Amino acid sequence: MLLKQVSYWLARIGLAFFISFSVVACGDHSTEVVFGGKTMGTTYNVKYLADSKLDLPSPDEVQKVLDRTLQEVNRQMSTYQKDSEISRFNQLQQADTPFAIAPEFGKVVEEAIRLNQVTEGALDITVGPLVNLWGFGPENRPDKAPTEQEIQDRRTWVGIEKLHLDKQDGQYQLRKSVPNLYIDLSAIAKGFGVDQLASYLDSLHIEHYMVEIGGEVRAKGLNKEGKAWQIAIEKPEFDGSRAVQQIIGLQNMAMATSGDYRNYFEQDGVRFSHEIDPKTGKPIGHNLVSITVLSPSCMTADGLATGLFVLGADKALEIAEKNKLAVYLIIKTNNGFEIKMSSAFKPMLAQ
Repeated sequence: MLLKQVSYWLARIGLAFFISFSVVACGDHSTEVVFGGKTMGTTYNVKYLADSKLDLPSPDEVQKVLDRTLQEVNRQMSTYQKDSEISRFNQLQQADTPFAIAPEFGKVVEEAIRLNQVTEGALDITVGPLVNLWGFGPENRPDKAPTEQEIQDRRTWVGIEKLHLDKQDGQYQLRKSVPNLYIDLSAIAKGFGVDQLASYLDSLHIEHYMVEIGGEVRAKGLNKEGKAWQIAIEKPEFDGSRAVQQIIGLQNMAMATSGDYRNYFEQDGVRFSHEIDPKTGKPIGHNLVSITVLSPSCMTADGLATGLFVLGADKALEIAEKNKLAVYLIIKTNNGFEIKMSSAFKPMLAQ
């Protein structure tokens, strides 16, 4: 996704990236801890204020736990790991055969199914075969766009109604009604990873932190200056340059952005976005270039950002107002970029 805490793809404002942790003394008997690393094909960054009154593990020990947490998310939900739970389910060729999955995996699928309804089918975690066909998944990118017949053939594999999630006594099982059903959680898993890291920091009673994975962010409390965490929404630039469109004061909230101006390919002068509309089987072609969503859960914000982006500006705003969602849209026009936002987002600009 395309939201940046001021140095993921941008030069960061207020967050430097460190592979090893750094510790800076602050006022009010607290210490600022900053560290980061690699995960999910991108980077993660964590920043928190360690109150001296708390009996906290060392920053190195905290990072080790967070790294193990992210490794477990990948073990369950990475389509790039052939032995992950999701990969083994995708490889299963028997229809209507129960496949046991971890509770965390089940909760993510459960939320994805719910958000499919909220976004009127636009967020569809079974769209993976089409994403792969267009060259934006683990399969190698084709030299040219697929044929109409190839698209229609793959569409028979796609549809949330072909995926069944069973839950009993906290245990989850998946079933598929067609052998070639393939699920891809890339639209929601990074957000879930952010929530998992935040949950661990909460368990330590840390009151002030910021967690980011690949641009998806969740923040609690205040930064070391005593202000809401300053998070940047990137201004779309098609020439590869970086610029800030808007700074948001994020406090006790998560934030995720989806856009198509970074990940695409061109053929014969036609630009193909990585965002695939499950209703057509083809890349989206509207003028919405970026949408940012705020939610208490980063998993929810992440999934909504993808689904609403697929729908385009007008429908996204309609759904946002109906469901009281906080969304910020950047729309390309003949005269540059136009900004729109939902009623629930406007109060965030004052922070």
